[in-house]
Amino acid sequence: MIRNITEIFMNKYGMDISMFDESFLNKTILQRIGTTQCLDIADYSRFVGEDSKEAGLVLDLLRVSYSVFFRNPLTFSVLESIVLPEIIFRKRENKRKEIRIWSAACAGGHEPYSMAMILENLKGQNDQFSYRIFGTDMDEVQITKAHKGEYSKESVGNIRKNQLDQWFTRSGSSYVVIPKLKKHCEFYVFNLLSTHSSPPESIYGDFDLVLCTNILFYYKPAYRTIIMDKIRDSLAEDGLVITGEAERDILKAGNFKEAFPQSAIFRKNKG
Repeated sequence: MIRNITEIFMNKYGMDISMFDESFLNKTILQRIGTTQCLDIADYSRFVGEDSKEAGLVLDLLRVSYSVFFRNPLTFSVLESIVLPEIIFRKRENKRKEIRIWSAACAGGHEPYSMAMILENLKGQNDQFSYRIFGTDMDEVQITKAHKGEYSKESVGNIRKNQLDQWFTRSGSSYVVIPKLKKHCEFYVFNLLSTHSSPPESIYGDFDLVLCTNILFYYKPAYRTIIMDKIRDSLAEDGLVITGEAERDILKAGNFKEAFPQSAIFRKNKG
């Protein structure tokens, strides 16, 4: 019956939900059956086929647009203390100034702004380098939020107080990212399953870091491979991939090698 629902989404609404992991898709549909008080999957199939708002709600649930600042403390600690200083040193030695980062499923912008705060902290007073962070997501609503850069008090709970005071201003009960930090972050709507190898606005990829966290396990294996191939092609020669803790085995199976034990930071295998 789940197959019938995927056909309804495609034939009635032009929405392809067949790429999502089957257990995740089943869980989402069963949740909606309970919420809508439908009797069973057949009853829900009729309901969703007649209600476009319900179909849109299901699609939003499948996209999982959730994120927080500095989501994985261990990963961000390794980035700040080892990975980014090494990239900065390498850029200086090669006389290439710009650091290029892609947050490939950035939701409301938490991840790109987290990276920008770390880089600004590393820059200090004397060490000048430039960087651009491209944040993309398939959800236009989330990209609009990222552009705005306004977050609730609960959303900024992981940010250290000195960083919060330095990089945000208060606006009522919200915190807004200041222009000095915003100028390094660009946000675009981008589908990781599109034919483009990287965001068209980035022109040529060549990313030093690609963050693709907590997204791969929502897709079927064939679609995970498409995304991982896209990321691999977009990396610079010594580029690194950051993923979620629960996705480490997926990257290992996809011909990536963990750069630091338990860090969820990978480099592509060569040869």
